Amino acid sequence: MARLFGTDGVRGVAGRDLTAELAMDLSVAAAHVLGDAGAFAATGRRPVAVVGRDPRASGEFLEAAVVAGLAASGVDVLRLGVLPTPAVAHLTAALGADLGVMLSASHNPAPDNGIKFLARGGFKLSDAVEDEIERRLGEEWSFPVGSGVGRVRDAYGEADRYISHVLTTMNARLDGLHVVVDCAHGAAHMVAPEALVRAGARVEAIGARPDGLNINDGHGSTHLDKLRQVVVSRAADVGVAYDGDADRCLAVDHTGAVVDGDHIMAVLATALHSEGLLAKDTVVATVMSNLGFKLAMREAGISVVETAVGDRYVLERMKADGYNLGGEQSGHVIMLDHATTGDGLLTSLQLLSVMAKSGVPLKELASVMTPLPQVLINVKDVDKDRASAPELAAAVAEAEAELGETGRVLIRPSGTEPMIRVMVEAASEEHATMVAARLADVVRKVCGV
Repeated sequence: MARLFGTDGVRGVAGRDLTAELAMDLSVAAAHVLGDAGAFAATGRRPVAVVGRDPRASGEFLEAAVVAGLAASGVDVLRLGVLPTPAVAHLTAALGADLGVMLSASHNPAPDNGIKFLARGGFKLSDAVEDEIERRLGEEWSFPVGSGVGRVRDAYGEADRYISHVLTTMNARLDGLHVVVDCAHGAAHMVAPEALVRAGARVEAIGARPDGLNINDGHGSTHLDKLRQVVVSRAADVGVAYDGDADRCLAVDHTGAVVDGDHIMAVLATALHSEGLLAKDTVVATVMSNLGFKLAMREAGISVVETAVGDRYVLERMKADGYNLGGEQSGHVIMLDHATTGDGLLTSLQLLSVMAKSGVPLKELASVMTPLPQVLINVKDVDKDRASAPELAAAVAEAEAELGETGRVLIRPSGTEPMIRVMVEAASEEHATMVAARLADVVRKVCGV
């Protein structure tokens, strides 16, 4: 059977793939693996879980199922209501909870939903722990009765604890800064505008009226056209956009140009480096970060450590080697001094702080890096297990020699489909397109089925 947990929890169409029954079963298994109610018997207290969600309509019934499974397993539950994933992660740690649960499908459309579990301290689970939860699904459990069952209470006011936390990380107020914020009709629709106003910004919010069905619909970090339009038409200084669960952030400068995750990391890295606050003078990025980012960091005297694609792998490397800044081109930025996961609101506040403190527009700050043209071709219906075939490796080596230091090649099998991704960066888009097309032909020839 295929693994139930994906790269970011369990996700699928709510009511079909992700049912109430599955949500309850997962929460029961997670309660035993992460909460381990039996281990708390000697201490005289029950394990505690915090549960948050984004505004999707399906989150209502899934929340009820998760809470029921946890409480039935002897876990006390604090319902946080609609909050971003990083807020749930922060509150898992701040409230001393033994586990956290977030119901969200991030940037996916409204019919989808997902369940993410967080360990004590607010960190995402390792593959091994997820596998253990999956293995124990459907076990015969001995459930507590009477005073042994978990108690459930609402803790909606804890949102202010999260807002106060992210505000304390800033080293400059945003007074006089005109900011447009796109909340994707998602989990940040209340906390993000509130935090920005409290930071001193003049704020215009769009995508901040969720109805349960409009999350990510034409708004948010995956749909930036509306934000670009509003920033330019209102003559705002900057725009920031989150995805549905607000664990990522992208930005738009005053001209409407997009500032992606690579640019944001470059701005934050150079700012931290200049203040002596960038741990080991190093930033962690994935293999998909633009070569222009890496060249800019080298020019600034900053090392770049690469990981596989996925913010969880970035975080693992940061924790293992003591780095404090990392992220992805998609806008997942992790600032480990302040958060245990990617945090869109925190990222935007840090970026805006650099603008406010320096008095330099985002367009100029982002020019610290010049992205190289990047061409991506998805070669479908191939045997992705042959992505390391000698013939393909030889073609890649030839292309890399041709591109030299001003380009690179990445061949990456899809994690979910019979597809191999061919990514090429070069000094010109024409050159990148030519090399990518040539390599795609080799993939079809060598890996075709």
